[in-house]
Amino acid sequence: MKKILLLLMLFCITQAHSQVLISLIFGDKLNSPFLEFGLEGGANFSSISNQESSGTNVGFNLGFYFDFRAKKNPAWMIHTGVIVKSPMGANNIPVYSLNDDALDATFAGGNVNREIRYFNVPILIKYQFKNNIYVQAGPQAGLLATAFDKFSNEIDKDDIVYKKTIRDQLHVIDAGIAAGVGYHLKVGYGLNITVQYYYGLVPLLKGDSSPTQYNRSLYVTAGIPIGKGKAAKKRAENEEDINNIPLPEDGK
Repeated sequence: MKKILLLLMLFCITQAHSQVLISLIFGDKLNSPFLEFGLEGGANFSSISNQESSGTNVGFNLGFYFDFRAKKNPAWMIHTGVIVKSPMGANNIPVYSLNDDALDATFAGGNVNREIRYFNVPILIKYQFKNNIYVQAGPQAGLLATAFDKFSNEIDKDDIVYKKTIRDQLHVIDAGIAAGVGYHLKVGYGLNITVQYYYGLVPLLKGDSSPTQYNRSLYVTAGIPIGKGKAAKKRAENEEDINNIPLPEDGK
């Protein structure tokens, strides 16, 4: 099962960048009364549980989404897509040894910022109320792209920076539960403003060190439908053409 999930995520991710570009061009083909496609992005504020730090890691996320509406009750939807850019991590982690006397001396008294980048795929159940407020919740899985610790210090008013790759210390797959609330603005064909929290359930580090660490992240995003207006215009034109078809006269 894990291998199947990994293969599916790899396929989604390798196609993600090209799909975003293609979707911008053919967005109207991906929109219908029961399907909404769009781009979403914003800020996320991440931390790592059981990791000594003094601040959250602030980053920017970007991806594309699909809202599949139920035909019998359009208020219910499945919200999914790919968050192509989704950094996590923590700020101001205590400096640790780099097993190099010169580097250890250089960064003594400095700080470490941990940045972990994933391709995330949420699969959420979404319900929109009549007042356009919606709630959504469900699982989210992520595939690790890169991870590094950024050591920094100031010496004689000069900023000194060193990046250490830590990808091989982390699990490749991250997964957890995401839940959020949002509002569908009645502007144009709709702008979705969402506040969502991700609660990781898969241990971050290999070896499951004690205490076990997990990803946490708060997302504040805006989603913009792509091609929805063009698709609606085409549907209106098709309906008009059908209505203008002359009916056969009686007896002919």
